[in-house]
Amino acid sequence: MPKLTGQALIEDMSPAEIARAEKVESVLPTLRAVAAEVDARGEFHVPHVQTLSEAGLLGLIVPEEYGGLGGCLRDLCAATFSLATACPSTALTFFFHCSSASRGLLALEALDAGLFDESEAPLVKAFAEQVLHTMGRDGKWLANFASESVKSEKAAITISTTARAVDGGYVLNGVKSFGCATGVADRYLVTASLEGHDTAAGLCTFFVARDAQGVSEREHWDAIGMRGTATHGIILEDVFVAASDALAIPEAFTRCMQMSRGSFVGNQVAGIACYLGAAHSLYQYTIGQLRSKKFADSDKSVGTAPYQQELIGHMMVELETASVWLRRQIDLESSESPIMSKDEVVKRWRLCKGVVAEAAFNLAAYCVKACGTGGGTGNHGVPARAMRDLCMGLVQAFPAERGRLMAAQMEIEGSEQAQFGTR
Repeated sequence: MPKLTGQALIEDMSPAEIARAEKVESVLPTLRAVAAEVDARGEFHVPHVQTLSEAGLLGLIVPEEYGGLGGCLRDLCAATFSLATACPSTALTFFFHCSSASRGLLALEALDAGLFDESEAPLVKAFAEQVLHTMGRDGKWLANFASESVKSEKAAITISTTARAVDGGYVLNGVKSFGCATGVADRYLVTASLEGHDTAAGLCTFFVARDAQGVSEREHWDAIGMRGTATHGIILEDVFVAASDALAIPEAFTRCMQMSRGSFVGNQVAGIACYLGAAHSLYQYTIGQLRSKKFADSDKSVGTAPYQQELIGHMMVELETASVWLRRQIDLESSESPIMSKDEVVKRWRLCKGVVAEAAFNLAAYCVKACGTGGGTGNHGVPARAMRDLCMGLVQAFPAERGRLMAAQMEIEGSEQAQFGTR
């Protein structure tokens, strides 16, 4: 029986994981068929929402009691890897949708851990269940808006969007510079700083309707790669959010984040799996080209040439490097019993993200060389598209240089640098 695409990353899938991976496999032809068009237009392919929803994948990591498939981090990594072999843009957008589940899952874990008192617990539970039901039972797409263009010296992300309490709810104002599925997702999850707070304790989460009054889209971004992610962000101008659509308890966000096994919300490793999936697909494409193309004066394949085989050797090293690092990080963040302390896991994630991104991009450069001018440099050809997509991995979330710096600081100072600042 042929292996599923996701088994190239998660090699020891359980029967339940295989069943979920088969659902992912079923949508790959549909995504692959329009991948070139998605890149050329620079827009998310909206019909993919229905394709993924009908397959149950919008609830991939949502517990079954909330209408989801009951998957975990391993399932998500296998899924984003697989989807990226077909359409990297859709894979990355899907990852950001799935990352929204953390706002429900971590909140429920924090409740079980006793991090909320009796007066807070009903509000936390209601919000968590709303997140999970939206993704699972309702099969709706969520966009997760946290990032902003403003940075600070001590924080990778600075939250300047504000939430002011009013009768019946809150009023939001701010600009979100990045969040996949802008104008596509059914609902938005927005992180804002509660008025009167100037630390991470004031960070709160709000459900915002896509077409709510005061919500508009920022100018579309003509990105070099990952062009079909709709990452241009939103503008919030006096947007009212009902109290029932808010988790605005001070320190609720930071208490929930304590439950994460890894960096930040604990599923960031699945984001970088998108880049490995794109690299894996490009490698397979390039090897296929080198095997099938023949020299004009012999029956030998082009791939038998010493020059090409030197490039293939480099490609193999880069692919294996990225794969080994990513598999190790997935193990650290998903093992039933913790292998290391959270600080040690986060430290290694800081390194892993950069290693995988740089190795994937290096592989792409070798593939372009190997395919040559006849097959590698057409701007909408497979190698060129993959190289542009993988270029985004060098800067998405944080670059390798910042990751190494933060890991070194943790090694010396023994603590994680601030994730968020407020302004």
